[in-house]
Amino acid sequence: MFSKTADPTAAPTPSVSRPTGPGANAGRSVLGADLRITGEVSTTGSVEVLGEIDGNIAAHGLIIGQEGKVTGSVTAASVEVKGKLDGKVACESLTLRSTAEVKADVTTKGIVIESGAMIDGRFLKPKG
Repeated sequence: MFSKTADPTAAPTPSVSRPTGPGANAGRSVLGADLRITGEVSTTGSVEVLGEIDGNIAAHGLIIGQEGKVTGSVTAASVEVKGKLDGKVACESLTLRSTAEVKADVTTKGIVIESGAMIDGRFLKPKG
């Protein structure tokens, strides 16, 4: 009944470009407290873990919430731990909040540890 024809003199609409590169989609995924994942989690954005992950995580950023638990290897630019982490960590910066319980070998350039955080493992500097 109604139709609209394209105006041949109208300027084309510009396409929206998305940034590219690590962390460029800047999305943040929140894995809820009732969620338990067994397997690999991989994203170019950030992940907030409120539940439990048994497996490896590769992300631009990782936050383990106070009730969260991760068992496995973690590779990320930044990692913040408020809950439990058991495994290996490779990151640029690591922040351990006062409620953190970490059993891991950690390779990082920078670290912040709040009073009360519990740590069992080794800290290594990245090669190079």
